[in-house]
Amino acid sequence: MLHLRLITPAARTEEVTAVLEDCPGVTNIIVLAGAGHEPKGDVILCDAAREAANEVIGRLDWLKSEGSIAAEQVDLSLSKVAADAIEEAPGDPDDAVIWEELAQRVSADSRITWAYLAFLAVATQIAGIGILQNSPILIVGAMVLGPEFGAVAAICFGLLQGRWALIVTSLKTLAAGFAVAIAITFACALVSNWLRWIGDANLVTNAEVQFIVKPDKWSFIVALLAGVAGVLSITAGKSSALVGVFISVTTVPAAGYVAVALALGHWDEVLPSVAQLGVNIAGMIIAGTATLLVQRKFWPQVGRRSSL
Repeated sequence: MLHLRLITPAARTEEVTAVLEDCPGVTNIIVLAGAGHEPKGDVILCDAAREAANEVIGRLDWLKSEGSIAAEQVDLSLSKVAADAIEEAPGDPDDAVIWEELAQRVSADSRITWAYLAFLAVATQIAGIGILQNSPILIVGAMVLGPEFGAVAAICFGLLQGRWALIVTSLKTLAAGFAVAIAITFACALVSNWLRWIGDANLVTNAEVQFIVKPDKWSFIVALLAGVAGVLSITAGKSSALVGVFISVTTVPAAGYVAVALALGHWDEVLPSVAQLGVNIAGMIIAGTATLLVQRKFWPQVGRRSSL
């Protein structure tokens, strides 16, 4: 269930409540006359099944400019009317895509922030150390830490809706993030090489890490599957599944390999690592966009009078 808080001009309160009463899956409607101060108006509270959110938001879209719409997840709801509302709404809650929520999330993830750069730089350095030490554990840890899928998902959403500004911003975020992460890891590896902490022998990869510099059809297939799983985990709110997506693709390890290969002068292994990075990102974008398209077109609870 979602808990909705609406602020509406007093003159249109009856219209809003009528919409809520007409939408399947909406219950626990409460009207607080004159409770809104900024913006001024009446406050309406209600609970809605996730599957009903698109219809409610779509039919009350005008409130974005004339009032306010806020939604939060209800972790526990002990109510027969709430259970009946979920049954009344079309589809299953886990399958519902709340498009406005997704739009806000990917918009936030598409921006370059200090936190994003820091996480990606740290993840790439851990991956570089894991490669030099032939440690799959460190490489997997770096894959989990990498924050790049948010920008990938933003590109998928931008392609779905034709939001070219979002696509450009997300591509810049990916490019800048990996450029900064590789540069920092390269500098650290260069210093380590000067101190003789590492050398050419450290970059002799065994079978456990060779996949990073050998992109092939399986790399692309895994990236496609990860793109599907990543988009589904975001739209369904399954963060645990998203962790599995991070572990599936070798974007961060590939960036780490580029950095340490450059520092140690292994130029012949730089391009294969860059290719691995590109293959993974391209595969996730293709599959993620296709998944969103399927969700919009074919899942009944997604398209029902939604605002998309």
